[in-house]
Amino acid sequence: MFCYLGDMLSVDGDADAAVESRIRIVWNKFRQLVPLLTNRDISLIRRGRLYSSCVRISMLHGSETWPVRKENEVPLQRAEIRVVRWMCNVKVKDTVPSKELRERLGMDDIILILHLQQSRLRWYGHVLRKEYTDWVKKCMEYEVEGYRPRVRPERTWKEVVQKDCQARNSNKEDAVDRGRWKKLIKIG
Repeated sequence: MFCYLGDMLSVDGDADAAVESRIRIVWNKFRQLVPLLTNRDISLIRRGRLYSSCVRISMLHGSETWPVRKENEVPLQRAEIRVVRWMCNVKVKDTVPSKELRERLGMDDIILILHLQQSRLRWYGHVLRKEYTDWVKKCMEYEVEGYRPRVRPERTWKEVVQKDCQARNSNKEDAVDRGRWKKLIKIG
């Protein structure tokens, strides 16, 4: 495992280390902004916008290259809802639903609104539009030779992107037209 451009990369290609690293970074960023994000003189909507533009953005940095699984989504959601509860000054025992808290802040769920999917597809479109000689495109299309174990392998980034494309009813050919691709992957 090593850090490259602020993202943690692991030998086995999963996103566990990257997600853990991002959550630590989010808590550091949140602690820097606690005086603003918990200030009752600032409206909840403004606090939500500040959170989205400063804290959430740092949580999703580099996520376009993660082969995200459910096991990775859960810690991201947990970290975010803990921050949201802190911002709204609501304890867990108050039994206020997370959805209601997000509505108060004017935000959507980090996973449900498909921010991760959108960033993956945006990156995928960039790579597909690159020249065939570009090293990033070569890396994406590179097949590793050798023995594969009989157990089911971890999902690859490419498999995750193909599933995202199916969910949006799009394909490789759509990515060639940048304007059309942008409309296809847009949230909402």
